[in-house]
Amino acid sequence: MRERIAEIEDKRFHVKIVAPSKGAFIEQFLEHFGPFPFPIYGDPSRAAYKGMGHQTMPKWKLLAKAGFGFVTGQVKGFIPDEEKQKQFVMKSMKTQDVYIQGGTWLYSSQGELLWKHIDPSPEKHASIDEVLAVIDSRG
Repeated sequence: MRERIAEIEDKRFHVKIVAPSKGAFIEQFLEHFGPFPFPIYGDPSRAAYKGMGHQTMPKWKLLAKAGFGFVTGQVKGFIPDEEKQKQFVMKSMKTQDVYIQGGTWLYSSQGELLWKHIDPSPEKHASIDEVLAVIDSRG
């Protein structure tokens, strides 16, 4: 997303990220993986996630998917190579809701929902190309 932010902004859309974490944890994330050219907001109670229909995947299912993906080579970069990033990811897996599934939502400047994609599983995010195609189709 951050590598292609200009393409989205050129179409007069803005990216805002909501994470199921407290602000302090988001700050730690930014220290290890930032900077990002868009704001990241916290939803520690997961009220927005739940209210918008996002689900928490059973832990066993997510770990099985991750393990299968790692063994087959379909999942790369699940655990970062850089030591401090790796430690942060391991901490996150123990202390954060890494099992809740994300999504992509597009709203008009008037707050009208234009399109949504709720991820059914971690590997099924909406692609940037898909998001840009939806934006283009809205003209």
